[in-house]
Amino acid sequence: MNKIENALMRTTDTRAVVFGVGTLPRVAELFTQLFPGKRAVVVADLNTWRVAGEEVRRHLAEAGIQQDQPHIFDDPSLYAEWRFVEELDDVLSRTDAVPVAVGSGVINDLTKLSSHHNGRRYMTVGTAASMDGYTAYGASITKDGNKQTFDCPAPLGMLFDPSIAAAAPAELSASGYADLIAKIPAGADWMLADAVGSDPIDPFAFALVQDDLQEALSDPAGVHAGEVGKTGQLAEGLLLSGFAMQAVQSSRPASGAEHQFSHLWDMEHLRYNGASVSHGFKVGIGTLASTALFEMLLEAPVEQLDIDRCVAAWRSWSETESDIRALFGDNPELVARALKETRDKYVGKEGLREELLRLKEAWPELRERIRRQIIPFGEVQRRLQLVGAPSEPEQIGVSRTRFLEAFRKLPYMRSRYSVVDVAVRCGWMEAWLERLFGPGCVWSIH
Repeated sequence: MNKIENALMRTTDTRAVVFGVGTLPRVAELFTQLFPGKRAVVVADLNTWRVAGEEVRRHLAEAGIQQDQPHIFDDPSLYAEWRFVEELDDVLSRTDAVPVAVGSGVINDLTKLSSHHNGRRYMTVGTAASMDGYTAYGASITKDGNKQTFDCPAPLGMLFDPSIAAAAPAELSASGYADLIAKIPAGADWMLADAVGSDPIDPFAFALVQDDLQEALSDPAGVHAGEVGKTGQLAEGLLLSGFAMQAVQSSRPASGAEHQFSHLWDMEHLRYNGASVSHGFKVGIGTLASTALFEMLLEAPVEQLDIDRCVAAWRSWSETESDIRALFGDNPELVARALKETRDKYVGKEGLREELLRLKEAWPELRERIRRQIIPFGEVQRRLQLVGAPSEPEQIGVSRTRFLEAFRKLPYMRSRYSVVDVAVRCGWMEAWLERLFGPGCVWSIH
């Protein structure tokens, strides 16, 4: 049994995957297996229609599958935004056809949510190894200026031909690689959350993401060069991450503090050179940040931690709420989100004491597990450079001052426990930031 077949034993939404070079002609077979007797409607954009959408429609027609006119998004500003969900909702509300999404992140998320709105399942044909959302539960859509994850099932079926993805623009695979390398610190974050009793590890989901992760990340230059085998490894790692999220109905297996940087910049409407920055590129910079924090945690004297001092310094909820309003006061959406997310994970003084006692007790063994997990900062940076992804915050339009501000905002951005929470709860965050942004440091702003 291969890894994908093993993953399908635990998935809640996806029943079948066709993965391999030259598999596009099997799209009709997959559709008939999953949706016997149903009509189809291909959903694509101008690029993905040219790359694979037209051929998908032809294969479906040759198999005798009835189809509606394809819906091809032609807006040059196409993004995973609510107005495009509404556009597709209008199309699907007038038919009972099953959507066949041909594309990558944007097309898949738009089709995923719109299909759910219209009470039906869908299947997807991937055209790039650019993110892990193909097979993930939920769709990330910007609504009212706020990037949100909407609950909706993953595709019922998926077809992926690595040779198509390998021929895609190099920046798409680079974005996917950056999203996949993020699973390294995300795994370490889950270890921390498990140790303090915040979020127990699901062994199946953890292994699904982590077991072959290092191998999938081993040749960033090969991915950049468009080698089909290396792109296939990358794509498989991304699909398995999505399946892990399906298995536990949460993004925890694939997302930690590094993704919180991306969420923050989404809500701040980050743009660079007039364009949106890809999810993977934002997460890649977040991965460098998270890795830097983990390296400092591994050096920290956790076994000598003065828990009484930490508890005495812990701020009450009313003080924390005041801190949030002062930090995010010019953005009501961020204030509302930060208050909710922080309240969901807030613990009082005795709760903090219990967390830190657990951390201290687990630390000797946990430190070694994290040390084996983490790829060193310099190596992460080198691999991002080799794959063609940004390796400095300025390369995505984030100044070093803004980057520093992001570290200070991050503790309030998500209820998910991470290395950032350890830094704050132990009272180390400001000293660590000085080591990152002080004179002569890696992101010096002096």
